[in-house]
Amino acid sequence: MSKQLNGKVAKHQAAQKRCEVYALAQQKGGVGKTTTTINLGAAMAELGMKVLLIDLDPQGALSAGVGINSFTLSLTIYDALRDPNQELSGIILSSEIGCDIAPANIDLAAAEIQLVSEPGRERILKEKLAKVVDSYDLVLIDCPPSLGLLTLNALAASTGVIVPVQTQYFALRGMEMLFKTVEKVKMRINPDLRLVGILPTIYDSRTIHAKEVLEELRKAYGTKVLQTVIPQTVKLADSTMAGRSILSHNSASPAAKAYRDLAKEVVELA
Repeated sequence: MSKQLNGKVAKHQAAQKRCEVYALAQQKGGVGKTTTTINLGAAMAELGMKVLLIDLDPQGALSAGVGINSFTLSLTIYDALRDPNQELSGIILSSEIGCDIAPANIDLAAAEIQLVSEPGRERILKEKLAKVVDSYDLVLIDCPPSLGLLTLNALAASTGVIVPVQTQYFALRGMEMLFKTVEKVKMRINPDLRLVGILPTIYDSRTIHAKEVLEELRKAYGTKVLQTVIPQTVKLADSTMAGRSILSHNSASPAAKAYRDLAKEVVELA
């Protein structure tokens, strides 16, 4: 680790430095939100940060991806959101990838409907997170593939947004809707919210199509697009199925290097 990067990490861990809370959001599914949450979290932990992952997707893929069978749990993020007396600290678990996690399962699907009538419904996660955030250097929230109430809660609680985008043409459609949502949240609910960056994912350098999409992405969004590109590889799916990060499952792989590069880039942008 360079001295400059080491200094950045030290600043993150300093008492006076606020904990960054990043939502990984994209209304399209299959773009690598969960994979990035797991492996960026593991890479940040590798840098010495204390990281909390929040599974805000009813599919519970993040929880499963770090080796937790959330269907056997008596308490999940659903309980923290629904019960005013259930503290977030009471559902947080440790994981094999070096990060803590607030797990989820299919129960969370009911939250979108049940929270609609709650006063301040878009700020519930922020209020819960406020009581534990000082214990961490970084919080990563894995959002569902929608712009509903759960994603709104994530954006309201976050200081930044990372937008994973698959390097395929159809993945670019609808991004403006997400950016408009982010701007509305910034104006009306959370003035601290900022775009950390757009992350190109599932990149197949062998195809002309992927190269053209990446070029179009950089042309359209300029410096908003992160320099790190996550390559397409079956090893990422293999590591998730094993309940491990790519950093431990296949440490020498290009994907592991990419996520380590992403961690360093995100630290530099903080």
